[in-house]
Amino acid sequence: MKLADLLQYLTDAIIETPDAYGGKADQPVEGVTSDSRQAKSGVVFVALGGSRTDGHQYLGAASGQGALALVIEADRKSSVQISPGVPVISVRNTYKALAEISSALQGFPGRQLRLVGVTGTNGKTTVTHLIEQMLEDQGKKVGLIGTLGRKTSKQQSYDSTGHTTPMATELQEILHEMKAEDNEFVVMEVSSHALEQYRVHGCDFEVAVLTNITQDHLDYHKTMEQYWKAKALLFSRLDVSGGKKRAAVINLDSDYAQEFITACPKDVQLYTYAIASPEANVRIENPNYSIAGSSFTVITPAGKADVKLKLGGQFSVYNALAALASGLALGISLTDCVKSIERVPGIRGRFEVVSEKPYVIVDYAHTPDGLENVLNAARVVTPKEGRLIAVFGCGGDRDATKRPKMGRIAEQLADLLVITSDNPRTEDPQQIITDVISGIQRFDSARMVVEADRKQAIHQAIDMAKPEDIIVVAGKGHEDYQILGDRTIHFDDKEVVQDYVKQKRELSSV
Repeated sequence: MKLADLLQYLTDAIIETPDAYGGKADQPVEGVTSDSRQAKSGVVFVALGGSRTDGHQYLGAASGQGALALVIEADRKSSVQISPGVPVISVRNTYKALAEISSALQGFPGRQLRLVGVTGTNGKTTVTHLIEQMLEDQGKKVGLIGTLGRKTSKQQSYDSTGHTTPMATELQEILHEMKAEDNEFVVMEVSSHALEQYRVHGCDFEVAVLTNITQDHLDYHKTMEQYWKAKALLFSRLDVSGGKKRAAVINLDSDYAQEFITACPKDVQLYTYAIASPEANVRIENPNYSIAGSSFTVITPAGKADVKLKLGGQFSVYNALAALASGLALGISLTDCVKSIERVPGIRGRFEVVSEKPYVIVDYAHTPDGLENVLNAARVVTPKEGRLIAVFGCGGDRDATKRPKMGRIAEQLADLLVITSDNPRTEDPQQIITDVISGIQRFDSARMVVEADRKQAIHQAIDMAKPEDIIVVAGKGHEDYQILGDRTIHFDDKEVVQDYVKQKRELSSV
């Protein structure tokens, strides 16, 4: 592709001179980057604005390294010295431009694959895996992108992407690879950051799914209104032009459900699901929960069916309903949808039982709603004579307003609390813990332990537990690392639990 050809794909480029390319219109474009360190001959550098760094500050560095052209935001003219002869293209939004260039260079894979996008605060990972299972059972080749990484029909192990939804350059490369491997579908977790930053611009989603909306990422979005509006972009951008069939799957029990319904363009087929709302298209009756899973009868426009999940907790039922509704939207029969979701044994770090006597559950819950959901689910299956023990903390350099809320939720729902670190990052772990404790109305040393060392905190919870108790280790789930200042160390809650339980049993047998 020649540099001049890119212009036709930049929907909001501002051409200020007849020769916007500085005599390089016929130069071939070999790549695009937003990292000035990767700028070189043949590569277009796109300057992205950011809360911490501004790519416009690195225009001089990028041009000095031989960048073919520079793409900047029109209202952020830079005074940085740029090497003579380097074309500068002004656009209204460089995030959007990065996605458009990335998509064009990869041959527009987001238009050729059948895409299912899942957004929401909690449950995205489980829902995408359930939908993946349904499609694979139909003989379809499926790619998966999300919190755990990415995998394809050929490669079932995960490759890390670093983000729930990768940046536009990486995402388009991944989609190109998945298309080249003959995957027909891609099921993708779509974050609010990704939607606001146009990372999925150029992706033509066939089905958009909403799990729920609760507090998260307010360090970035600032308000709940900005947060849910970012999520709603997945639905408002559904493309029904030319008679395309597009579907929206929305949790009717969730806050802002009506706003998401309103966001959908006319002619989008709507599927609603719920446990509490009787008017939902997909709903349940006769729910039953145990440590081994859950069961219920699902009622849908396609009929009724009994379901036995290997996934525990009411929140898992919501996730299953989201997947079932998505399957119906994709034309899969109710019988096949049920067979598929019943097969899924569990998702890494999602209400994952990693030890018994006492039962220890590892879960990714790192938001107030997530912690409330997992503790409520664990409470339902805690024996009458048993106690519920919560081990949790909050991440650093993130929304601090959720910390006292999580402290209050744990105090209300758990019998014993072990308050510890999560990923403190550059913050003082003790300050984060103090913020958590500020939400606790009555600090009772008989039922509360503070231990900043997460490994020791997990050990203490296991030491204090009786065989009939249930321990929930919340916050990190599948993560196998901990971020301490500028260091990232190996840390896996599941490993810590299982190693310590094994050690205790070996000592007791001596």
